[in-house]
Amino acid sequence: MGMHQKGVDPTGQTNESQILTSFGVPLAIAYLPDPDPLNLELRNLFVERAAQGDRYSNPEPRVKRNKTLFESRFNLFEWPEPCVQKLKAFCMEQLFAVIRELNGYGDDMLKDIHYALESWFHITTNTGYFAAHNHPNHAWSGVYCVRHDGDDPDTDSGKLTFINPNLASNMYVDVTTARLRHPYSGAPIMLRLKPGQLVLFPSWLLHEVMPYEGNTERITVAFNARFRYVGNQVL
Repeated sequence: MGMHQKGVDPTGQTNESQILTSFGVPLAIAYLPDPDPLNLELRNLFVERAAQGDRYSNPEPRVKRNKTLFESRFNLFEWPEPCVQKLKAFCMEQLFAVIRELNGYGDDMLKDIHYALESWFHITTNTGYFAAHNHPNHAWSGVYCVRHDGDDPDTDSGKLTFINPNLASNMYVDVTTARLRHPYSGAPIMLRLKPGQLVLFPSWLLHEVMPYEGNTERITVAFNARFRYVGNQVL
């Protein structure tokens, strides 16, 4: 008897299988209502600060990028400007909503969860990219889009790309696995962010930004969060 056989029950009866989605990775997406006025304030502020060079740029860049991507210092959400504080409030509101949903926590638990943040902005012009990385020593990360235009939306230009963590899934590929549909395929998730869109994800998840091929700007705000529980409930 050959090694390859049809999936038929010997009795002639059809066996129906239940397909389970295992080892899921949460990605949360939220949208700021009427984002244009806030985004314009943020854009003008960021461009003005970026023009000052070393005063506001990250002094110790560690992820590979090129000179057409400006990265600020990691204290953005400490700036007192109202537009920055409004964005921070929106991001943290959405993040705590995700934490509530995924963990089943109530207000009594959430009020005792304190957080610390890293936060920064990127201004990317033509050919700018940001290599694959994740964010050690943090639990959750987020990316908010201030601006992305001036390029062809039907290309991969400037896409935020999440690398599939199931690396072993490509150990062997044949006709039965080559065209698996989402969420079972080994393909990356590539997102062209829209202004006002916030993406939240676990900080361990590898991600990168594809080269921006446009004639204006791609501007984003990113942050990492870690938490400490100060309550008395047993976790």
